[in-house]
Amino acid sequence: MSDLSRFRRLSNELFPVLVQYIPVVDRVHGDHHPEFHEVRRLFDSVYQKTQASNVEKPELREEFSQLQEITKNYAVPDDVCETYEAVYVMLRQLSVAYQG
Repeated sequence: MSDLSRFRRLSNELFPVLVQYIPVVDRVHGDHHPEFHEVRRLFDSVYQKTQASNVEKPELREEFSQLQEITKNYAVPDDVCETYEAVYVMLRQLSVAYQG
């Protein structure tokens, strides 16, 4: 399986969950973790570009680079719920698959 199809397959699997989880995590944790507002914005960009693209791997390097920087390489804060942690795990998986 190529890296390209791996990213597309994983995005098809994880996007429906992330689309549900990210707004909730943003609402619940955004006041104490304002960086999550930017995580949400970047994910929305990744999602929209991927959905609008006919290629296996749309141009998302900048978004994933910014996500890694903002999240300190997807380090989960100590004071958050399991859903917040799950979002970071899924975003990291997408990033790794994209960089393939």
